[in-house]
Amino acid sequence: MIDSIAYARAGLLGNPSDGYFGKTISLIIKNFAAKILIYESPSLHIEPQEADSNYFKSIHHLKETVSLTGYNGGIPVIKAAIKKFCDYCDANQITIPAKNFTIRYHSNIPRQVGLAGSSAIVIATLRGLMQFYQITIPQEILPTIALEAEVKELGINAGLQDRVIQTYEGCVYMDFDKKIMSEKGHGHYEPLPLDRLPSFYIAYKTNLSKVSGKVLNDIKTRYDKGDELVINTLHSIASLADAGKDAILSGDFDTLGRLINQNFDYRKQIMHITDSNLQLVETARNCGASASFTGSGGAIIGIYKDNDMLQQLVHRLEQIQARVITPYIK
Repeated sequence: MIDSIAYARAGLLGNPSDGYFGKTISLIIKNFAAKILIYESPSLHIEPQEADSNYFKSIHHLKETVSLTGYNGGIPVIKAAIKKFCDYCDANQITIPAKNFTIRYHSNIPRQVGLAGSSAIVIATLRGLMQFYQITIPQEILPTIALEAEVKELGINAGLQDRVIQTYEGCVYMDFDKKIMSEKGHGHYEPLPLDRLPSFYIAYKTNLSKVSGKVLNDIKTRYDKGDELVINTLHSIASLADAGKDAILSGDFDTLGRLINQNFDYRKQIMHITDSNLQLVETARNCGASASFTGSGGAIIGIYKDNDMLQQLVHRLEQIQARVITPYIK
């Protein structure tokens, strides 16, 4: 019996430029995880979980469930991960042993608030399959396979950063330069020292359900059409990762906080920000903390200076139905 795990993540700087040959810095969040259990069985079986159920207490229960977890649950994501695992083995002349399995998944990552719950299930599934079949996939290649599972198989608009940080963990600087990607088939991934990080908080609202790909689709369409505002703004967002890396290595947390704020302010120029999301950011900033999205919206990350500020964040954000946590990164 095999257990595998992948954690939630928070984009710190550069998001969403990863899908446009940009640069990012991301953190792993070990407070939340997707877990996979695999054991040998006569046939291949994916066990449905609550999110995959087609039974509901009422029409309102169905509406609430779909709003929170989407229409398909976790099974399509697992199917896509299994298929891409097979594709990788076939492309590299790797023989998959002739044995079947039952796979069971569980995730406590808050859904649809930009903490990368779907990609965590994919990474955990790929890790479980590697252990089950004793097949190794290079660490730098694994994020690309995970991305293809969602983009090519499920049609989700996404970038590499979530899968990179969930593979490498810790805090990672990523450069997705087009030339590097073309030559190597992956980006440049550089872990940053965890003992140089400031005190981060994360806050999220569970009533801001949305699918990340749908939020970002407008940006992609405009980018593909050559929209200068989108292209130039994404370039500016990517540059924040370089400045943020320098700030982390030098311990300049004041600058890092300003860069986090700037990342969100740039995004406002090319994205529609809902009132609820804007309230989340403004409430945190009014406490003196920095604040920007961890992903596409629904959750924010920032730096707090001391315990008094953290308690103020907890109190004020609770008033707008938001939960505050301090992320476990190590």
